[in-house]
Amino acid sequence: MHINKGKSLAQCLADRTDYAKNPDKTDGGELVSSFMCDKDLVDSQFLLSKKIYLQKTGRTQTNDVIAYQVRQSFKPGEITPELANKLGYQLAEKITKGSHAFIVATHIDKSHIHNHIIWNSTNLSCDKKFRDFFRSGRAVAKMNDLICLQNGLSIIENPKGKSKHYGSWLEENKPLNLSDKLRIVIDEVLAEKPKTFDEFLQKMQSKGYEIKTGKHLSFKGSEQKKFIRLRSLGESYAEDILREVIEGKKEHKPQKRVARYNDKRINLALDLQNKINQKGAGYERWAKTFNLKQYAKTINYLTENNLLNYEELKIKAEGITEEFSTISDSIKSAEKRMTEISILQKNIAQFAKTKAVYEDYKKSGYSSKFKEEHITEILLHQAAKDHFKSLNLKKLPKMADLKTEYATLLTEKKKAYSKYNSLKKEIVEILNAKANVEQLLDIQTNEKQQEKKRTEKSL
Repeated sequence: MHINKGKSLAQCLADRTDYAKNPDKTDGGELVSSFMCDKDLVDSQFLLSKKIYLQKTGRTQTNDVIAYQVRQSFKPGEITPELANKLGYQLAEKITKGSHAFIVATHIDKSHIHNHIIWNSTNLSCDKKFRDFFRSGRAVAKMNDLICLQNGLSIIENPKGKSKHYGSWLEENKPLNLSDKLRIVIDEVLAEKPKTFDEFLQKMQSKGYEIKTGKHLSFKGSEQKKFIRLRSLGESYAEDILREVIEGKKEHKPQKRVARYNDKRINLALDLQNKINQKGAGYERWAKTFNLKQYAKTINYLTENNLLNYEELKIKAEGITEEFSTISDSIKSAEKRMTEISILQKNIAQFAKTKAVYEDYKKSGYSSKFKEEHITEILLHQAAKDHFKSLNLKKLPKMADLKTEYATLLTEKKKAYSKYNSLKKEIVEILNAKANVEQLLDIQTNEKQQEKKRTEKSL
């Protein structure tokens, strides 16, 4: 992010951060988190750091970068806003390595939840700048993919550089929309070989579609709020082409969409009863085939792992879930403490470097002239003291002890991550297998009925 022509540095910082924090996009500001800055004063604090940097280094540059931004998007329906913000924070920590203040604003105004991650180009010590590097975008993408995979989220597995925009990729991989459903119904009606175009329209009406004639032929299903024009469905569905297909002059070429899923993994079976009526016969055929494949994979998994008894499967799933949660909590705890240590080390070093100047400031009787001449050192010293006060530190720890603790935590974290990654695949498979068994045998419904009977008896 650079300074816009005709605007001041302060105006540009305010514009960029205000857009990210927009209350209408971030649930009233609830979905905004920050590191080493106040989210409500982030633009002012970024600005202050740049003034200190100038006084401290004397370096000025034209068209300098004032901040950096990453936009992190998630597949629709796959993540909660709260988790998205949390993962955005993790990504920002990896990018900045705890050296730059940042905010993470999660926008929920679109179908795809996405984060705006903005960090200060000036570091926390106000003596260096963040510098972009060759293929940094690829490095950030790899960091993001790792975080997503660790949380069971989708990634773009085979990106093709700039050949396809992410929005285009998302468009191809999203669930069936109203236009897709209309195409499927038209394909089904044409498969019934209507003799005339009027017969075709009658069959469409019998499928629940309202028809509007005129300059453009349009259809409206029960789920639609507006009519969809045939010409918007693609060349194969244009009115004149459909007429020629019905007259036998042309062969219909359906616009196919391939359902994508990983054949090697057990996926959740679809709840057919709740979805088939909404999506039509074409979807029903695909969904039933999909479910048969998932049930077959589930049975193979249960047989290979000797989990054919439901109660044993349930106990095993609960055990793995608890173990996974414990390891996850230990990793978060270690990361939190490592961040605290890193920040504390920087403040201790900053405190030591500026102590002599601050002592002279006190001896001067807190002279305004002395303060103006040494404003950078004084502000840094006060900031360090404020940090120690926030931690209720009466005595500063030794740097050597902090380094030892950090190294120990790092070793423990690496070991925990190794176990975390091995458990991740196992927990996804066993939970999906358990859910498929429950749907196949309707166990949840039976358990609820039994619970209801027990409650009625107790009353």
